[in-house]
Amino acid sequence: QVQLVESGGGSVQAGGSLRLSCLVSGYTSTNKCVGWFRQTPGKEREGVAAIYTGGGTTYVADSVKGRFTISEDNDKNMVSLQMNSLKPDDTAMYYCAANLGGRGCLYGGSWDVAGSFRNWGQGTQVTVAS
Repeated sequence: QVQLVESGGGSVQAGGSLRLSCLVSGYTSTNKCVGWFRQTPGKEREGVAAIYTGGGTTYVADSVKGRFTISEDNDKNMVSLQMNSLKPDDTAMYYCAANLGGRGCLYGGSWDVAGSFRNWGQGTQVTVAS
C-alpha cells in the first residue's frame, strides 16, 4: 500500500524559508510523478510544483517560480520542496501527491491537475506571518 507522509511545515516570518519533505513508502520504482499542492479554506487546491522522478523533469507554478524548488532523493524515496522568500500569501495546507508509473506528470498537457493524482498525503500546515 502506497503511503505519502509530509513533514517540515510550520510558522515563519515573511521572507523566511521552510523545507517540506514527502516520504513515499510502499513503492520503490523511480518512475513516478510527485507533486506539491496547497489549499486554503474556500479555495481550490492549487498546484505548486511537481517532479517526475524517472527523469528529473520539474514543473513550478508561476506564483512561486524563483522562490520554491522541488527536488528528489531517490535513495530515500523522498521529494522535497524548498521554499524561500516566503510571503503571507503562501500560507496554506500543503499536500504531497503522487502518480505511480511511467506516464509522467502531464494530464491533458497540464501538470497541476489535482484530480489526476491518485495518492495523497495528509498535509502539513505552512503559516507565514507578515
